[in-house]
Amino acid sequence: EWHDLPLLHRYRQCGLFLDSTLTFTRGTTLVPAGALLAYFAPATGIFTYLARPDQGADQPLVGQVLHAAGSPFARLTFLAPEAAVESAHLPALLDYITVTIGQRGALHTLAEVEQGSQAFQTLHQSGFAIYARQRIWRLAGEPQGLAEASDWRACTEQDTLRVRALYVDLVPGLVQQVEPLPRERLKGMVFTQRGEVRAYIELRYGPAGIWAQPFVHPDAPDVSGRLVQLLQSLPNRRGRPVYLCVRSYQSWLESAIEELGAQPGQSQAVMVRHLAVARKATQPYAL
Repeated sequence: EWHDLPLLHRYRQCGLFLDSTLTFTRGTTLVPAGALLAYFAPATGIFTYLARPDQGADQPLVGQVLHAAGSPFARLTFLAPEAAVESAHLPALLDYITVTIGQRGALHTLAEVEQGSQAFQTLHQSGFAIYARQRIWRLAGEPQGLAEASDWRACTEQDTLRVRALYVDLVPGLVQQVEPLPRERLKGMVFTQRGEVRAYIELRYGPAGIWAQPFVHPDAPDVSGRLVQLLQSLPNRRGRPVYLCVRSYQSWLESAIEELGAQPGQSQAVMVRHLAVARKATQPYAL
């Protein structure tokens, strides 16, 4: 409610951020500020919840989740204060979020936390399980190395099927079940060779930075050089840092990214809480 906004203002710098894409592209101030749009939540997909424990000594807890209409998954974006991960009342708040987001049609809730942290332990005890691991590399300036004219171009509708084929080849089935490629037009850059998509970089832009998640075929030639090409010709960079997210199933890319001069972050666990039970259809139907 509106009268809770002063509490959110106090918590804005002492929260735990669980959606790396949103945090690195929009910054730690704009993420909790999404609560200002609470009355437009069905349109924005931003839902913020408050738990006030009965005991006066316990701090109120705030949780925020992002769920776009029709998406199979929701993302847990923000918990506050940071000490909330040790609160005995946090599981009840997470359960409440699970129920309300499940009623909107979400099948999974996702969260990203540093491995071995207290937040990791708390989420695991609350029904979250690891389905992938990742490390985020930060490139503040220009990439090191020289490159020829760029072979990358913006992804078009004609590339969609070939990008999906690359995604299916590279990404484990467990991850595909939780994070399928978006249904709408893909937003990123592609590198093709002899009519085949050898690499696709998903891009997301925000005022604080640019998020880049690579999907590169192991047979792609000169990966280091291709990455230099990409980063030197990145559209609309405007001096913003680039954050490259490398999942565990693409970990062989890390040596090439290190050669660019990027700085590694902490290893993160990508976790999921399933909100539905998968069952096979007992009767086939025509598509």
